[in-house]
Amino acid sequence: MAIVDFHCHLDLFPDPQAVACEVANRGVYALSVTTTPSAFLGTAALAPPNSRIRTALGLHPELAAARAAELPLFETLLSKTAYVGEVGLDGSRPHRDTLDIQTGILMDILILCARAGGKTISLHSRDAARLVLDLLEAEPLAGRPVLHWFVGSPREIARAAEIGCWFSVGPAMLRSDRARRAVALMPRDKLLPETDGPFGLNNGKPLYPWEASLVVPVLAQLWAEPESAVTSQLENNFRKLSALSVATPSDTSQ
Repeated sequence: MAIVDFHCHLDLFPDPQAVACEVANRGVYALSVTTTPSAFLGTAALAPPNSRIRTALGLHPELAAARAAELPLFETLLSKTAYVGEVGLDGSRPHRDTLDIQTGILMDILILCARAGGKTISLHSRDAARLVLDLLEAEPLAGRPVLHWFVGSPREIARAAEIGCWFSVGPAMLRSDRARRAVALMPRDKLLPETDGPFGLNNGKPLYPWEASLVVPVLAQLWAEPESAVTSQLENNFRKLSALSVATPSDTSQ
């Protein structure tokens, strides 16, 4: 069984090099997202040669207002990877005041992705699902959106599916009844596992990328399917998205 973690923060673990080496030794396919453009090259360098780690270029919405000046660096680095993330919007109380700035930055990022021919984009949408979907609809050539930890309404989930979004879900997310109800409505052929480690927790401890498979028994229960069928579905989904996410020759995370 191939283990896939489609959203983790390798550079933010206490010992990121050790975690990256363990991910490589275990043969885990990991999407290592970043929170600022200035973190990208250092994070990409964590991946051992020939590992299955891919590094995404990000500008996290919680940091977007403070790091808006890094947008030109984002543009400069974009050709180095097929993956963008973590980007998006955060409308929660601590970040609501910067939502207009966040929106402008995400619009610019989506435009840059479209100009680059489309990227696979891991998106944050806490308390801003409708607005994120509005922006994705406005820039359909941006690439392949993957909604990370998406707990939208049934209408928002249906709308996201209609515009071609994928979804990444993790063990921490699936502990919530609301999240499980949301995941049950997501198209099974557009679902991917994630951990959001080290922020995603299991029994109070950070989730590591090789623990992304903890989603399988929960999905098996939600889908009323054997775990082997769930594993096969997730692997097929990942292979399909990977085939669409062809990295450029200059991808520093290869």
